[in-house]
Amino acid sequence: MTEHKTEYSDASTPGSSTPQTESTRKSLWWLWLLAAVVLVVALTIWQRRGAASQAKTTGDPAARAITISAAAARQGDIGIFLDALGTVTPVYTVTVTGRVQGEITQVYYREGQMVRKGDPLLEIDPRPYQAAVTQMEGQLAHDQAVLTEAKIDLDRYQQAFNRNAIAKQQLDDQQQVVLQDEGTVKNDEGQLANARVNLIYTHITSPIDGRVGLRLIDPGNIVQANSSTPLVVITQLQPITVIFSIAEDHLGQIQEQLRKGKKLTVDAFDREQTKRIASGTLLTLDNVIDTTTGTLKLKAVFPNTDDALFPSQFVNARLQVDNLHNAVLVPTPAIQRNAQGAFVYTVKSDQTVEIRTVKPGATDGTVTAVDGLQPGELVAVNGFDKLLDGAKVSVRQPSNPSAGGQSTKSGQAAQDQSGNRDGKSPAAKGGGSTR
Repeated sequence: MTEHKTEYSDASTPGSSTPQTESTRKSLWWLWLLAAVVLVVALTIWQRRGAASQAKTTGDPAARAITISAAAARQGDIGIFLDALGTVTPVYTVTVTGRVQGEITQVYYREGQMVRKGDPLLEIDPRPYQAAVTQMEGQLAHDQAVLTEAKIDLDRYQQAFNRNAIAKQQLDDQQQVVLQDEGTVKNDEGQLANARVNLIYTHITSPIDGRVGLRLIDPGNIVQANSSTPLVVITQLQPITVIFSIAEDHLGQIQEQLRKGKKLTVDAFDREQTKRIASGTLLTLDNVIDTTTGTLKLKAVFPNTDDALFPSQFVNARLQVDNLHNAVLVPTPAIQRNAQGAFVYTVKSDQTVEIRTVKPGATDGTVTAVDGLQPGELVAVNGFDKLLDGAKVSVRQPSNPSAGGQSTKSGQAAQDQSGNRDGKSPAAKGGGSTR
């Protein structure tokens, strides 16, 4: 029995200590939870303070310098241009058709070949027309002999009449016979000339210098006389013209230059207006303004010695109307716009920027003439998304536009870096227009 009690006593000891252990564990768990909550709250407060400090530093223009590129405004000359969409139009386009009927025996040209005036193109079977020429030559020879015989008889009648051997009526009748025979000979000569012309029409040659199009007929085909079906199309490429339209508001400006005897330069650019394809001169103006669009058509002529322009090609035509002298020039990307108008960020001597309202003028590529700046003043050309009036800046590398209306390499780099951050298309994209 004693051993049994001892075993019972040992077994009951662990069972009596279990509630105390669980209570201790629960207390420790709450302590750990409370410590975790305090840690999270402290971390959150620290992060908010850091973000507020950073926002304060960012919002303060004087807190840190914004790195930008700048360019110095300078005085120089710039062209005044008018931009328009133009169509390349050949001076001459010839559609060759058959003037006589017959079988095509020879095709001398190759598709796309450059031909000169007088070069052979096609050959129509000439044998029927050669036979017609021979026939008319024989008829003419016969009628000429008849005419000669009538003239001999007229001489005899005249001598007989002088001797009173024949009546006056017989002499008059013979004179009319001679006139009739002369008419017959002339008719034969005309028919012979027509037959010879038809024979020439069987040898088709190029009427102009130009480029041959795709082949439209093959040997063995039968062509009809005076048919509207083309045999070959030839287009002159040198010189070539470009037709474009400008607003009627610019008509007086153009006419003023033409009255002075000036030759206005016209440049043809590609679709992106970045590459100049060819240069020419203004040839003429149309004689009427299109009332539906309020525009006037102009024609410019280009030598096109390198065949850079092609018929019916669309190009961007840029007409130089005048030159603006001693203008203040700045890179086009430096000009920004808002609801109040155009402005630039000028860099002051204390390395801060100031908003300056300007009035843009003529634009030539990457350079624009402005009013409201003095030569030598620095203007920002990029970083506009960060700039504010009075912001501290650090100028990366100043650059200057050239007097001729073209920017230097550093100014061009500044333009490329500025990109299109303000959400507006760069003014240089539509360069060459007046404002």
